[in-house]
Amino acid sequence: MAMNYNAKDEVDGGPPCPPGGTAKTRRPDNTAFKQQRLPAWQPILTAGTVLPTFFIIGLIFIPIGIGIFVTSNNIREIEIDYTGTEPSSPCNKCLSPDVTPCICTINFTLEKSFEGNVFMYYGLSNFYQNHRRYVKSRDDSQLNGDPSALLNPSKECEPYRRNEDKPIAPCGAIANSMFNDTLELFLISNESDPTPVPIPLKKKGIAWWTDKNVKFRNPPGGENLEERFKGTTKPVNWLKPVYMLDSDIDNSGFVNEDFIVWMRTAALPTFRKLYRLIERKNDLHPTLPAGRYYLNITYNYPVHSFDGRKRMILSTISWMGGKNPFLGIAYIAIGSISFLLGVVLLVINHKYRNNSNTADITI
Repeated sequence: MAMNYNAKDEVDGGPPCPPGGTAKTRRPDNTAFKQQRLPAWQPILTAGTVLPTFFIIGLIFIPIGIGIFVTSNNIREIEIDYTGTEPSSPCNKCLSPDVTPCICTINFTLEKSFEGNVFMYYGLSNFYQNHRRYVKSRDDSQLNGDPSALLNPSKECEPYRRNEDKPIAPCGAIANSMFNDTLELFLISNESDPTPVPIPLKKKGIAWWTDKNVKFRNPPGGENLEERFKGTTKPVNWLKPVYMLDSDIDNSGFVNEDFIVWMRTAALPTFRKLYRLIERKNDLHPTLPAGRYYLNITYNYPVHSFDGRKRMILSTISWMGGKNPFLGIAYIAIGSISFLLGVVLLVINHKYRNNSNTADITI
């Protein structure tokens, strides 16, 4: 049966209901919220309120930006590229697949001393760790030491799930592509005596506490770590199995800190990851004095196939972290723009207010 449209019905809330029935209506309830009667506050923007706001923002942001910028500039940092694509580079010989293992040495000079604890990073460029399939290619249950996941990894790890009819530990593309260059730092303390002094590099304490103690655990078992990983095989691109990553059992297997750092994927294709710590021994001498150094590199990690680059970074830190001038520049820019807008609006307000007063007098 067809029904006729009646505008009055819509206004009144619909057609009348049959006798004894419940009235159907689309009219909102008579509440403050649904009838939009809640109390509200709306600022009245006048010259007396807007102009001070712009000036206050400028006066606050500019000093903060200057402080952050100066702090960032006081951080010592040096970056050494050792990709070896240039013919003059000492590591150019390592691009040949026939030279394995390849060891190259790069000399450099620190113009100023590095005070406090120094952090050594390795950096990669054009490496997309943020690819969706790459990020998912891991088994967190296996990395947490679950015995069943150790022998039967997740299908997310394909095609790095099994090899030679054995489960791979650790499985997945992230683990398979782990950074495996070895970096050693030496100081040439005396020009007359070129015998280098090795710089002690601390390899523990570089991973997040929650990763080391919660997310990553070795499979349960006895003291023999090799026995715990029995029945598994190493990732395809690894040179040795996971239980041989370190001679220290507390830093080997899934709890190896170099491995844990690598498994925390980067968001951008150019990134750096913490490799070693150089701790300050005493307050009388700088951690890394100014002078000549050389970096000894065991070149294992191939990046030439995807036009990537490798670098080593030495850096100190401050209360705001590593060197990053962007935050200070951003504060200074926003504060300057706000202060400039305040000046422009003040001039405009002064000009038109005077014109308005003159017009009122003339009338």
